[in-house]
Amino acid sequence: MAYQGFASGDTDRDAWAVRHFFQEGHNVVLPQSYAKNMGLYGECVGAFTVVCSDADEVKRVESQLKILIRPLYSNPPLNGARIAAAILNQPELHSEWLQEVKGMANRIISMREQLVSNLKKEGSIHSWQHISDQIGMFCFTGLRPE
Repeated sequence: MAYQGFASGDTDRDAWAVRHFFQEGHNVVLPQSYAKNMGLYGECVGAFTVVCSDADEVKRVESQLKILIRPLYSNPPLNGARIAAAILNQPELHSEWLQEVKGMANRIISMREQLVSNLKKEGSIHSWQHISDQIGMFCFTGLRPE
């Protein structure tokens, strides 16, 4: 899950689908990146969460993950992880971060609205509603060369 919070402005709300799958009894594998939503570009901050059925499965999955991870890196970078931990564990910083995420989501929504408005100002007769209806960092414009 990348850009958590940028879809709705609420990190908890954006995680609804993951919680839903878990509550429905599915085993879940969830890679998460905090590079964009925490402004930690280049810090390689993220998480890899695996929801298992029982303790035995946890041991088996952990064993296999260690085998896969070891050749990739011996010691993952700590700076970004320490920053993320401070943000998530200190109530004042956490609150400030949630406000910043909401601000970014609002900016994304505003940019979409401005795009639609400017397309109409330029004389476009298309609806462009699909741009306003989309959520998150990216959108499909439907623009064509002509």
